[in-house]
Amino acid sequence: MSNIRIGLEIHVQLNTRSKIFCPCPTSGSESPNTLCCEICTAQPGSKPSFNKEALNKALKVSKALNCTINKTNFFSRKSYFYPDLPKNYQITQYELPLAVNGSLAGIKIRRIHLEEDPGALLHKDSYCLIDYNRSGIPLIEIVTEPDIQSPKQAREFIKQLITILEYLDVYDKKSESTLKADLNISTTGEKVEIKNVNGLQDIELALEYESQRQEKSPAKQQETRGWNSEQRTTFLQRTKEQESDYGYIAEPDLPFLELSQKEIDAIIIPELALDKTQRFAQQYKIDRQDADVLSKNKKLADLFEQVSKKVSPEIASKWIVRDIIKQLNITKKKIEDLNIKPEYLIELLSLFEKKQITDNTAKAVLRKLVEESPFSPEEYINKHNLIMKSDSSQLAEWCKQAIKQSPAAVNEYKKGNQKSLNFLMGKVMQLSNKTANPQEIIKILKKLISK
Repeated sequence: MSNIRIGLEIHVQLNTRSKIFCPCPTSGSESPNTLCCEICTAQPGSKPSFNKEALNKALKVSKALNCTINKTNFFSRKSYFYPDLPKNYQITQYELPLAVNGSLAGIKIRRIHLEEDPGALLHKDSYCLIDYNRSGIPLIEIVTEPDIQSPKQAREFIKQLITILEYLDVYDKKSESTLKADLNISTTGEKVEIKNVNGLQDIELALEYESQRQEKSPAKQQETRGWNSEQRTTFLQRTKEQESDYGYIAEPDLPFLELSQKEIDAIIIPELALDKTQRFAQQYKIDRQDADVLSKNKKLADLFEQVSKKVSPEIASKWIVRDIIKQLNITKKKIEDLNIKPEYLIELLSLFEKKQITDNTAKAVLRKLVEESPFSPEEYINKHNLIMKSDSSQLAEWCKQAIKQSPAAVNEYKKGNQKSLNFLMGKVMQLSNKTANPQEIIKILKKLISK
């Protein structure tokens, strides 16, 4: 679709210890209205005070996304009336945002600014409750130019952004609400905004649906739509407000933010995914594609580096990329759910590297490590007698049993069918509880059959 233009307004919850304009904690109690005070519930006479930790984290993101940082910027009041907004205005940045003119993956970033989150509406039957625990949670809003040309490109852009945010240690994916996006899209008519879409899949689906809808019925005026994730459709909420409708005024209770070059230079950007991919491939001599997979998730990258201190990097990368990710997919777990201690993975892969356990045993124990609570692989393997058996007399006995049980396979092998040997080896592995040395089995089988 050549006419499609997509711009994103991405709201990211910063993982600060306290809220942006008051000392209330951002996590802890799950009970409604227990993480709030007179400031974040807008009691008369209460005044905000700015959280420097939120500023430093926002500066990190601004630098990582190649933005120009405004040394002077300030907060404004954005007026609108909604039950979860206790002040009837939101403290945000408008006229002078924190940073402008950045870029990521070829997409231009218009601005990055700080703001507070409103509370949460909880709909129950015919009534609605309000939880102000989220009111005042620090957010950054990252606004792109309408450079994105497909729903798939939008999804990939946000994936790359999430990777950067995790590397910067400014964002924790606790739930879908920690990152939301407003999606601006136009095809052949006016721009339509789809509000508050959570999750990468829903973002892509919402854009796909809306682009197809606009192709059939071009928008005649700017409008705001919602996204129904169950029906996978957008629906009209209201005609689009203009920025002037919000009546922005400077926030009188907060001073201007005056940043020195020294303060900006003090913000250190860690090694990000792209650089890590390059380093992994060069330093550890692992496959470039594996290095890329590992680097795209900070948790996997850290696990790989710790394991590689004790185990061959090639073995570490292959087992993490091939088997751990595969097992997560099978169990429908996310990488964030992975609970493997590095020392336990080192134990397991060290036994495999020293040829003390078979490939099958290593895979079976790794599956248990992914699915269950942490445990010592070495203790488990010793307890269940899973150390690889290389005793020639014992192996010969298993091989004789396999040959006796499978005369047809023996005859096929004698006729030149090499697959029959693999069948016989499988029989031996069954008899040995998958602990027999595969190389020794092959030698003994060939020797016995040739007699």
